[in-house]
Amino acid sequence: MEGMRLDGRVAVVTGGAGAIGAAVGRDLASLGAHVVVADVDLPGAEKVAGELTVDLEGTARLRLGRATALDLASPKSIEEFAGAVGAVDILVHNAGVSVVEPFTAADPENWDLMWHVNLRGPMLLTKLLLPRMTERGWGRVVFVSSDGARAGSGGEGAYAATKAGLFGLAKSLAREVARAGVTVNVVCPGPTDTPMLRKIGAEKPGLVDRLAQSIPLRRLGTPEDVSGLVAYLCTERAAYITGQTMSVSGGITMQ
Repeated sequence: MEGMRLDGRVAVVTGGAGAIGAAVGRDLASLGAHVVVADVDLPGAEKVAGELTVDLEGTARLRLGRATALDLASPKSIEEFAGAVGAVDILVHNAGVSVVEPFTAADPENWDLMWHVNLRGPMLLTKLLLPRMTERGWGRVVFVSSDGARAGSGGEGAYAATKAGLFGLAKSLAREVARAGVTVNVVCPGPTDTPMLRKIGAEKPGLVDRLAQSIPLRRLGTPEDVSGLVAYLCTERAAYITGQTMSVSGGITMQ
């Protein structure tokens, strides 16, 4: 299919060591992009980056990934990262942090952490990397939010609030940079089978099965379900899609 290749493009994936981030990195690399796997977990990022290769003729392999430390809670780390990575074509904001606790019993320090990692950090990193995209007349920005931000999620009030902030940011940016050939969109995963969800499920037996049965497609999402849409939005075939918020939820949310 024409317009699906990303050969020569440079992509940054934040939270790239996580399950969804790693899947996004694999999909982008499979389309030919050089992927910067950015994560506060540098060893994890290095592992993922090392797996991003494509076969060449014979036994040769081309490495398409490199790992870089990035702490979105630290403005200094963000500024250093942006200075070192240089010009990029694709920016996928996948990193996020959630602290589950009833809102009235919540610790405001946890609100600060989620605000910095989930919203302020992406805002700052985009501010630093976006100008080079507009100068070159091509770019893709994809924010990975959450269906919990669209529909609400008990015990995740602050998390949902910070992730919902990405909706307004993306729509506003999409209007600002459309004429420069840059698109900005949001992808919202629904219940997805990740180590984090399995950990919660181990603490609450039966929760994961009940959750899966509540979904019209009767299964949890996979990281690849999410990454496929993210990767598509980064291609030329998605050049006419911008300012949109899309769920990957098996039908648990329909809008």
